[in-house]
Amino acid sequence: MTEISLADGSAMQDAPPAPVRRYRLPLDWLGVVPFLIFALMFLILPTTYLVVGAFQNDQGEITFDNILALSAPSIVSAYWISIRISLASAVLGGVVGLAMAVAISRGGLPPWLRSATVTFSGVASNFAGVPLAFAFIATLGRLGLLTVLLNNWLGVNIYSLGFNLLSFWGLTLTYLYFQIPLMLVIITPAVDGLKKEWGEAAAMLGATTWQYWRMVVIPVLWPSFLGTVLLLFANAFGAIATAYALTGSQLNIVPILLYAQIRGDVLHNPHLGYALAFGMIFITGVANIFYIWFRARSDRWLK
Repeated sequence: MTEISLADGSAMQDAPPAPVRRYRLPLDWLGVVPFLIFALMFLILPTTYLVVGAFQNDQGEITFDNILALSAPSIVSAYWISIRISLASAVLGGVVGLAMAVAISRGGLPPWLRSATVTFSGVASNFAGVPLAFAFIATLGRLGLLTVLLNNWLGVNIYSLGFNLLSFWGLTLTYLYFQIPLMLVIITPAVDGLKKEWGEAAAMLGATTWQYWRMVVIPVLWPSFLGTVLLLFANAFGAIATAYALTGSQLNIVPILLYAQIRGDVLHNPHLGYALAFGMIFITGVANIFYIWFRARSDRWLK
């Protein structure tokens, strides 16, 4: 028994010490740290500040008066105009952008044309604000280049026919400049995902071109189309720089009304501005949720 215990003791003495576990930083997350910081500082914290401010008064007390004030006729009218402009530019931009995507992807056009169109769309989809407003005023204003050319060459005065750049359709037309390219950039991968085998199988089964589009292409692209239109709606609904530079206060849309409430106006009320922003966040948030849902359905179809 003694020898066994001595052997066990020597074995325990000869055993190497247990390795010390050292904590290692998760370096896999290091690359996304700048994005997380950026999102926290410029998205999450400002959004939280706006939401909290919408339910407070000047003394910092909890109140629902700001939310109830959104039912005022002028504010309801501003929301309605913004929704109409956003919806019109989203639907028109979606239809035209989808047609262009189909043309450059499956229309048999030269490859260089596709590359040039996609490159231009990537730039034009981010061209907005004061430069875009100035470009449209210089082109379609009352003394704009195209307005003068149509009047001098064809005798057509578009303003006499009822067109006005500082109006609902004028702002919608301006928004289309960046809505159509954005639609093309987003929907082109979905159009490229249509497999040639589907068309060949439909042709072998005797389906016409219209039947192939109606029964195969449209059902497959429909979720992507609806989701992208919702994204365009949210994109237009939150735009302020272009609308403010183009129309000023002539068109009472929500972003301009929000700007007036926060920056200072006769009816200066920052907390009402926070409530207006809260309403915009809610509407754009719902649109983005449905966009993500439609996008997930589209990805399942294309896989």
